[in-house]
Amino acid sequence: MVTAPHHLAAQAGLGVLRDGGNAVEACVAVAAALAVVYPHMTGIGGDGFWLIREPDGRVHSVHGCGGAAAKADLALYAGLDAVPTRGPLAANTVAGTISGWAAALESAGGALPLARLLRDAIDHAEAGVAVTAGGAVIASAKGGELRTQPGAYAAIFEPDGRPLREGDVLKQPLLARTLRRLVAEGLESFYAGALADDIAADLAAAGSPVSGDDLAAHRATRPEPLHARIAGASLYNSAPPTQGFASLMILALFDRLAADEADEADGFAHVHGLVEATKQAFLLRDRLVGDPAYMDVALQPLFADPVIIADLAVAIDPARALPWPQPSQPGDTCWFGAADSEGRVVSCIQSTYFEFGSGVVLPKTGITWQNRGSSFRLAADGWNALKPGRKPFHTLNPALARFDDGRVMAYGTMGGEGQPQTQAALFTRYARYRVDLQEAISRPRWLLGRTWGEQSTTLKIEDGFDEALYADLAAAGHDVERVGPLTAMMGHAGAIVRHPDGALEGATDPRSDGGVATW
Repeated sequence: MVTAPHHLAAQAGLGVLRDGGNAVEACVAVAAALAVVYPHMTGIGGDGFWLIREPDGRVHSVHGCGGAAAKADLALYAGLDAVPTRGPLAANTVAGTISGWAAALESAGGALPLARLLRDAIDHAEAGVAVTAGGAVIASAKGGELRTQPGAYAAIFEPDGRPLREGDVLKQPLLARTLRRLVAEGLESFYAGALADDIAADLAAAGSPVSGDDLAAHRATRPEPLHARIAGASLYNSAPPTQGFASLMILALFDRLAADEADEADGFAHVHGLVEATKQAFLLRDRLVGDPAYMDVALQPLFADPVIIADLAVAIDPARALPWPQPSQPGDTCWFGAADSEGRVVSCIQSTYFEFGSGVVLPKTGITWQNRGSSFRLAADGWNALKPGRKPFHTLNPALARFDDGRVMAYGTMGGEGQPQTQAALFTRYARYRVDLQEAISRPRWLLGRTWGEQSTTLKIEDGFDEALYADLAAAGHDVERVGPLTAMMGHAGAIVRHPDGALEGATDPRSDGGVATW
């Protein structure tokens, strides 16, 4: 089974499984296809994170996450208050996605050639794909700030001198040729060799500080996943520099709060409890999480310390909201997952950060380069301060759960600050309140803070909850903002559950263009 936020990507992964590939190989096919059919959300010029549960039960991770260029220092941004979000100065970190593919495949023991894994992506890039409604909305909204960036954005994404509309056919021959080169020259060629030389030359011509030496020095890493124990399940998420810590902490705190079995899914106790757990987790995250090379506190022991969890849980008022003026993190991302016949389950996420990343599209390769490094602070030291080689804080975090009854669940979403919150909503609905997996994703959701570039820190809530909930939350002190029916603001979630007997459940988000493909 495969689930992805675009149906063509899900079908690409399914085809690999049908041809004898495993779940890791399927996810590489999905990732490559998404780079083509969902270019506003992800691409090979970004970063990616993997959680892999092997058939023997072992859970391990891959981080394809790049650091800041050697030339990306404070002097480069002299006179600026912040790193720009678009343009060559925003394209200041190495893209780690391809290194993540290579590392995941190395551990997977698959038998299919890379040409097969990238086949559908290459076909879609050459023949073209229809632009979705969501893609057209973003192209129209962001075109003004993207078409002026150096590189090939306008030539590829506005070939008729206007943003692509729903139903227009998007062709990316340059990206197709790059994918073919990766097949011929190997995934390592992205970082060393003729392809890397072309990438470095285009970045230099655009004015990016990322050099060929930066590419050559990059390596994917394999940190131990963070894990937390709650009633009935063991939870896993990605280690720093991601916010996986926050995703786990929300569920660990809610597990302490949810002692009353009389509460119900999406009632006040459920929603208020998760929102308040989110606040505590985010406050701790923002003090502690970043590039592990610059962190002073080990995070995994915090989940094993009952005093810390208890103290944080006690700080949550079951009836009143903690005032929330805190800023938050944006981001646009693709989560996807796969499960194979051997029992392997994969949770994966990749992103170029903002829609179309930095907006710098390399003219020799068709690669859209990320702007993840625009999150760096222009400060001499402290949290997420810009330093050459430093990895930026990531909102990306794929999730896995292993239930005591033998079920294994891969789940996740796009959505910046919304990722831990959506993970908590869908997981608790399914695991605690026994809501059907698809319904757990399709039901209305909420978001504390901002995503998709929003600046407000209100508690945004979709329509569809019991009407009393909105009033009860407001009366408790939440700054409630109703945002209408289901909206992509709440992310594009997905999940797969593998049962002990081999049965599979899958779900995709009606807010996306996704699908669940199974065989």
